[in-house]
Amino acid sequence: MKILVLHGPNLNLFGRREPPIYATTPLAQIDEMLARLAAELQVELATIQSNHEGALIDFLHQHIDSAQGAIINPAGLTQHGVPLHDAIKAMPFPVLEVHMSNIAAREAWRTHSIISPAVKGTIQGLGPQSYLLGLRGVVGLARG
Repeated sequence: MKILVLHGPNLNLFGRREPPIYATTPLAQIDEMLARLAAELQVELATIQSNHEGALIDFLHQHIDSAQGAIINPAGLTQHGVPLHDAIKAMPFPVLEVHMSNIAAREAWRTHSIISPAVKGTIQGLGPQSYLLGLRGVVGLARG
């Protein structure tokens, strides 16, 4: 079983960018945590981080017939990524949205996710655990 992990714009700065909001865990460490959990769950991960919406969409399209699920932190595309929303809706597998911070408790303009209506569910506000719970959740959904 292959699960996709998509990290959106600026998430390569985890650990450096606004630590009180996003914690001090670098993205590489989050990916390592996900890899360990994937091994435990006996699933393969395909991971991307991009600051470009089109690269994330291309990644989804590339794996449309080979993946069984995905987790995505759309980051700054959460509020404005219409093409990303549409690409997620086209996927034949479950997709979960994850956020390190609780976007509902942030600036007013961050509270609405254009991505949420396209995904099966959202996990937010739990720091790196949001990703791990997202992986467990999407694997559970994919296995039925």
